Amino acid sequence: MNYCAKCVMPSTRPGITFDIDGVCSACQSYENRKKIDYAQRWRELEKLCERYRGLNGPYGYDCMIAVSGGKDSHFQTYIMKEVLGMNPLLVSVEDNFQMTKAGAHNLKNISEAFGCDLITMKPNLRAQKAIVKYTFEKYGKPTYFVDRYIYTYPLHMAAKFETPLLVYGENVSYEYGGSCDTETYSAKDQIFNGVGYGIPTEELLIGGVTMKDLNFFEPPKEEVIESLEPIYLSYFLEWNSFKNFEVAKRYGFHDLTHEWKRTHHVEQMDQIDSPAYLVHSWMKYPKFGHASATDYSARMVRYGMLSREEAFELVDKHDHALDPRCVREFCEFAGYSEREFWRIIDSHYNPDIFEQDNTSYKWKLKNTFR
Repeated sequence: MNYCAKCVMPSTRPGITFDIDGVCSACQSYENRKKIDYAQRWRELEKLCERYRGLNGPYGYDCMIAVSGGKDSHFQTYIMKEVLGMNPLLVSVEDNFQMTKAGAHNLKNISEAFGCDLITMKPNLRAQKAIVKYTFEKYGKPTYFVDRYIYTYPLHMAAKFETPLLVYGENVSYEYGGSCDTETYSAKDQIFNGVGYGIPTEELLIGGVTMKDLNFFEPPKEEVIESLEPIYLSYFLEWNSFKNFEVAKRYGFHDLTHEWKRTHHVEQMDQIDSPAYLVHSWMKYPKFGHASATDYSARMVRYGMLSREEAFELVDKHDHALDPRCVREFCEFAGYSEREFWRIIDSHYNPDIFEQDNTSYKWKLKNTFR
């Protein structure tokens, strides 16, 4: 494994690239901000809003925001409703896992704080349990079922409510490195970014699950998507997770302070809704040698909050240490014993980058070049 010469992102991140100086594509994207006229891009966003404002009459919805209730969702709603004066309809997908107190509060708060209607979908619980186990065991992707809905459901709702302007947060591949890292305001291709894509739906018809159980699971037809205007807000302004958090707090967003300090995270403000859900994001560690601690430490280096050396210290301390609460609540949901859970985890470790101590069963990265 090689690491970016500027941050702590490894070469094993899917789709990431490095330039001749060993700098990762995410750091290159961040550096590119210096060349961007964000005042001009903000004017472009204003014109886009003008095009759709009042589309469904003076009191109708004129845009839609895909939200989770998180800090970025609060920030997106603040920009569209408070700053730009749009009348958004919020849409969300809940994952059926047990929620934290902060997560339950935030989803309610985003509607109340901004005075927005909120439509929430809870997918078929029986189907989720069956597919969670299948995709976890075979692919190491326990939340593929829910993640796909997160990308497909807002598209369906935007079409049904005739609100073409559909607002997402950041372009993850461009901001943090990935295979679809072209800078663009259009989020039409987001469904193909690999998080909720790549497993044939027919393969998931197991355990009694039928297509009747998977409403909205497939994206709308291509001509429907072409009629929509899904956008990345991060194209139009300088996206910063910590600045978004500061705005969100002013509107009542709660982080995990005083509730839960997660062992495998270096912050307590991101993806805080469901402990069990975090098993999925942590699965990057056995497969690719990095997880949430790397993701946020790398951002903090780019934002000037940490030195590269300080970031590596955080990565070494936290990245491997999946929080026990996540394990416990995931096992309770899926019906695993913790012994079964760790046996499945062991099957997903990448032997090209890890080796296991047969006495302690601990996995350790082989060769790293920092």
